[in-house]
Amino acid sequence: MKEIIKQFSDNSYLEYAPGKFDRWCVYLTRPGGPRIPPKDTDCFRVLQDLAGTYGADRVYRDYIQVYEMAGKQVRDSDLVDITKLANTYGTDALRVDIVFSILYLTMIAEERKANTHLGKRIKRLGVHALLVEHNSVSDAANFMRHMKWTEIAKLCTQRGF
Repeated sequence: MKEIIKQFSDNSYLEYAPGKFDRWCVYLTRPGGPRIPPKDTDCFRVLQDLAGTYGADRVYRDYIQVYEMAGKQVRDSDLVDITKLANTYGTDALRVDIVFSILYLTMIAEERKANTHLGKRIKRLGVHALLVEHNSVSDAANFMRHMKWTEIAKLCTQRGF
């Protein structure tokens, strides 16, 4: 059963619905378009593009605000705050609202996973690799594949989170 979480100014919306691994898969549906589960590479490509315009430091700093909001439950006030944050990006406000909202919901899904050791930190590590360490979109999204959670946790700790 789908659960629409946030609707955007262009009538796109995000929802949780069952996915391959659990019932917390995030899907984006655009007007007249298919329902898709955005991949990390999709989100990271947008973040990289925004970093080219606004600077990686600003985009990362704003992402951290979203990261700090993400717990185990979606809060309407957080969704409003993400939109307010996105509005500081002028003509890119909708893109920012969508990508930060996707990341917020995926981090909550990570926090909800049974027996998780990493939770939302796994997403932060990828964003950090992209915006702070300036790795490519593909490398930032995929370098942790096949690593044990303990290795990933160590990388997070080394970076201060």
